[in-house]
Amino acid sequence: MKVTERIEALRGFLKQQNVKAFIVPSTDPHMSEYVAPHWEARQWISGFTGSAGTVVVTENEAGLWTDSRYFLQAAEQLQGTGIDLYKEKLPETPSIAEFLKAKLSPGDAVGIDGKVFAWASAKNLKQELADKDIQLKSIDDPFDSIWIERPSIPQNPVFILPLQYAGESCQEKIARIRQQMEADDIDVTLITALDEIAWVLNLRGNDVHCNPVFVSYLLIGKQNVKLYIDPCKLTQETKDYLDKCQVTVNDYSSFYIDLEHNTYTNKVLADPAYINYTTYQSMSPHSELRQRKTYVALMKAIRNQTEIDNLRHAMVKDGVAMVKFLKWLDTEAEIFHETEMSIDRQLHAFRVAQADYIGESFDTIAGYGAHAAIVHYEATPETDAFLQPKGFLLLDSGAQYLDGTTDITRTIALGPLTQEEREDYTLILKGHINLAMAVFPEHTRGSQLDILARQPIWQRRMNYLHGTGHGVGAFLNVHEGPQSIRMEENPITFQAGMTITDEPGIYKAGSHGIRTENILLTVPAGEGMFGNYLRFETVTLCPIDTRPIILEMLSAEEINWLNQYHAKVYEQLSPYLDKVEQEWLRIATTAI
Repeated sequence: MKVTERIEALRGFLKQQNVKAFIVPSTDPHMSEYVAPHWEARQWISGFTGSAGTVVVTENEAGLWTDSRYFLQAAEQLQGTGIDLYKEKLPETPSIAEFLKAKLSPGDAVGIDGKVFAWASAKNLKQELADKDIQLKSIDDPFDSIWIERPSIPQNPVFILPLQYAGESCQEKIARIRQQMEADDIDVTLITALDEIAWVLNLRGNDVHCNPVFVSYLLIGKQNVKLYIDPCKLTQETKDYLDKCQVTVNDYSSFYIDLEHNTYTNKVLADPAYINYTTYQSMSPHSELRQRKTYVALMKAIRNQTEIDNLRHAMVKDGVAMVKFLKWLDTEAEIFHETEMSIDRQLHAFRVAQADYIGESFDTIAGYGAHAAIVHYEATPETDAFLQPKGFLLLDSGAQYLDGTTDITRTIALGPLTQEEREDYTLILKGHINLAMAVFPEHTRGSQLDILARQPIWQRRMNYLHGTGHGVGAFLNVHEGPQSIRMEENPITFQAGMTITDEPGIYKAGSHGIRTENILLTVPAGEGMFGNYLRFETVTLCPIDTRPIILEMLSAEEINWLNQYHAKVYEQLSPYLDKVEQEWLRIATTAI
């Protein structure tokens, strides 16, 4: 079926349900950023393959709302579909609620599948639509009937993450959660985010591409713990392990039924951004919902010493793979014969050779020239560009190792550059270094640090619309909260043990894109005026291309940071390289 035919099939279903519009988010019942193929309904209905976006279909119109990472990609992929692109965060772009109120009449109903719609989002949308007497109605999943050969919910096996990687047992984590519950007078903690469940239980899976999680729900009570999962995912070993952890296994399909039949008066803690609308509706009227982030979100974000040590091990392995790749690209690759997809395969081969490698942490972004201006570009056979000995290659990639998750971006000069490209590269490097050097008081928020990375390009009246930094999981999701560094306000403050990426960028459509990204670890910086201070330690180990730099644009302090960083890269990676690779790395990390 073509996209236009799929939209018409959806409209036919909506007519039967007596709703005038339907909203298709990108999520699954667990509000995951990346989802299993079964829940890729937004991609199926629109043809847009980006990870973030929402489709709205009315009787006569259809629109896709997405963020700046995907403006160029969405514009290309929506051509000929009849779906209009709505660019989020631009002043002229209406919100979904504003669009619906403009297109619908009082008394009309807007449909959603409550299982894939966050309760907080549904609550806010319901209030906004009520201004015009428009109802929000949870209906049956239309894609069960109109999506022919829809993929099934995954049934991949779950495996145990040994204590040498987790650093804290499942029992100890549950005990910590219960201590918090006792202090807050909570009877039950409801956990629906897949990475939080995996972290608590020290289990990993393979249900979501690049994310080692498994589809499930978790209820932690004062006396019992219930895991809702398809039993076919569990081997005898994992069953015995869960029994030892005093975790009761229930069928995934019984979750909503159990919620409905819970007749006890429970104070239930749940994150309104992560429980879906159907979960909220299914809760017993005897339950009192306490709305806040789960205890797990912050516990998971603050790494224990074992996780920190393992992160450093993973960074050495990933750094070795990256150096081998960069050396190959610089000295062995026949540039005219290489494409965006072929270099992706070569980098993959270097990573596969590393110990404890499990897979990629996300699909590699290898964008040459103008493709690098598409923030989350992913090459396809149709778009796969040949490299040339000029301009920039932007390479954003990462891996999953048993001991850690990596995420790194390097912008590489393949030959002569324009003055504009060199200036933009140097400005981004300045912003990257400014954030990496930050020293700040405890309880500082990410929005207070964001300007450090943006100031150099703001002075040139340039900006990027994605966040500057996100947390990274411990052999978990590559994007992890609740901490972040971005312009938008986030009340979560930084604490020692948190990771964050440092990735400012510039994207000029039709010309070039530049981004430099490392992972930072938040560490103590000592006591100072009015309390304790924190700083960032750069844990990513890989040379930053110095060839495009305009040296006069860097301060002495910025040059010193880069030289010290490169000395550290050489010291920590060279023992794992042969003599030819060591010599290449020595030149790549030579002080400027």
